[in-house]
Amino acid sequence: MRKVVLYIATSLDGYIASPDGSVEWLPTPPPGEDYGYANFVATADATLLGRATYEQVLNFGEWPYPTLTNYVFTRRPPIEPAHSSVHFVTEDPAQFVSQLKQEAGSTIWLIGGSTLAAPLLAAGLIDELMLFIVPQLLGSGIPLWREQPRPRTLTLQKTQTWPDGTTLLHYLLPTMEGQQPVSPEAPAALAN
Repeated sequence: MRKVVLYIATSLDGYIASPDGSVEWLPTPPPGEDYGYANFVATADATLLGRATYEQVLNFGEWPYPTLTNYVFTRRPPIEPAHSSVHFVTEDPAQFVSQLKQEAGSTIWLIGGSTLAAPLLAAGLIDELMLFIVPQLLGSGIPLWREQPRPRTLTLQKTQTWPDGTTLLHYLLPTMEGQQPVSPEAPAALAN
C-alpha cells in the first residue's frame, strides 16, 4: 500500500501561511542546502493539493511538479487550462485518497493545505508527518491544524536541525487499527 506523507513547513506558532495566504516568510535555504527536499521528492510520484494551495503554487511561476501526477481538490475546477500533470478532483478527498493508496505507485505527497489535510488526518489516511518548524512567530494566518475527532499518539521517527534554526520533526502516525506503519528503514518498506 502506498503511503501519504504530509511534508510541510510551519511557523513555530503553527501557521503555514500569512493571513493573505503568502509564504514569503519562509526562509531561503543557505547555498547548497534544500532541507532534504530533493531526496524527499525523489521518493514521490503524486501530490495532493487543495485549491488554495494550488493557486499559491501557480504564483511561483512555471509549474514545479511536471513529472508527478498532481491531484487538486476543488468544488469547482478552474476554466483556465492546467499543466498536463494536473488533475482536478471534485469527489470526497478521503474516499479518493483511500482508493489512490491501493493503487501501484510510490509516496503520495500531501502538499497542503490544512483544509485538505484535516479530513485525511481524521480518516487515518496520513501515514507520516514531516514538519519543518521555522523559527518565526507569525501571530496569525492560515493554521496547519484543524479540529480532529480524537487524540492520537505519534511516534517520532527522526529530528534534524539546520544552522538557521529550521527543525524537522518526522513522525509516524498510527493506522486506523492502531498499528504503527512500517518504518521507512525496515526491509519490507524497500519492496515498495
